[in-house]
Amino acid sequence: MGNEQKENSNKYSIIIPTYNERLNIVLLMISREHIQLYSCEWVWEPLGVRRNVNFEIIVVDDGSPDGTQNFVKQLQSVYGKDHIRKYLPNFIRKQMETGADIVTGTRYVKGGGVHGWNLMRKLTSRGANVLAQTLLWPGVLDLTGSFRLYRKSVLQDVISSCVSKGYVFQMEMIVRATRKGYNIAEVPITFVDRVYGSSKLGGSEIVEYLKGLVYLLLTT
Repeated sequence: MGNEQKENSNKYSIIIPTYNERLNIVLLMISREHIQLYSCEWVWEPLGVRRNVNFEIIVVDDGSPDGTQNFVKQLQSVYGKDHIRKYLPNFIRKQMETGADIVTGTRYVKGGGVHGWNLMRKLTSRGANVLAQTLLWPGVLDLTGSFRLYRKSVLQDVISSCVSKGYVFQMEMIVRATRKGYNIAEVPITFVDRVYGSSKLGGSEIVEYLKGLVYLLLTT
């Protein structure tokens, strides 16, 4: 009985950081391509495991002036907590199969990819990852992706030792986790560029990335 209660107490928090993403967050929350109705059988039956999994979607908004917060509140009243990202079951399965402390999505393996980026953006992203892999040996193929599954205790431990912001933050999280000896597994994902608005990546972000790379090279 005790073990059954422990199994049924699993809870997953989906954390989505936003800034001026009012229109994109609406698409994220209602698009069937990105979110599917939660089903225990859909997640667990392929593994022969029956569990009740609780999850929540947490939108962390950085004071968006475009009304993102109000839109999220409206969506919460309509959809509640009955939807889930399409990739989450794959992440949960991978974690169960491997016992990984972190499961991270990668665009650079078979089954993964990027849609909606121009050639320059693809080369910049790929080049940044290759450079980081060469210098830092992080043990994963995609350092700058942000779709990841962490054990809560691991997230708390790793994030407490990180100082970076912006794009470098995701890279530092993985590098610190690797140095701490945590087990990291990868799952292929397809990244689709935003429908509305433009990316925040620019010259200043690239400079910060290079500075962050040097910092991690010297401190890890």
